[in-house]
Amino acid sequence: MAEYLASIFGTEKDKVNCSFYFKIGACRHGDRCSRLHNKPTFSQEVFTEMEEKYGEVEEMNVCDNLGDHLVGNVYVKFRREEDAEKAVMDLNNRWFNAQPIHAELSPVTDFREACCRQYEMGECTRGGFCNFMHLKPISRELRRELYGRRRKKHRSRSRSRERRSRSKDRRRGDRERRKSRDRERSGRF
Repeated sequence: MAEYLASIFGTEKDKVNCSFYFKIGACRHGDRCSRLHNKPTFSQEVFTEMEEKYGEVEEMNVCDNLGDHLVGNVYVKFRREEDAEKAVMDLNNRWFNAQPIHAELSPVTDFREACCRQYEMGECTRGGFCNFMHLKPISRELRRELYGRRRKKHRSRSRSRERRSRSKDRRRGDRERRKSRDRERSGRF
């Protein structure tokens, strides 16, 4: 039975899922459609592929907007500019969901400024047609898994040495401040 259901998933024989939405990502019936529209959430596969092929991903945002200029947009911020340039060149030769990918470098460095604050508070009256980014939510567990994996990978002895030397510098700085305070109290500079 499971094999049969898997074989008809997203086809016109599927009475539960909308085949039209599955094929092109839109349906003329919209929210009134009698079948389910399976909208993807934050895509773990995209994140993983970006990091494995091009370099360390600092941040990835997937838009949930419906406006033509934002629908389907995915913003990936790489740690290094060279990685971003390589990703743009490679991705412009690829297709997704039977459509070409249009990748370009973006001047945005702080995505918090591009996001709709009202949407984040659940108060945006413009809905999916808002001109600010409405981001697809990502669970804490997935965030920890994706971004936490990188922290484990980059921890090294040099970082712990760096912390030790910083704490020595802090102690040295504290000693210097105490000495100068004592000098001020005693009238010596």
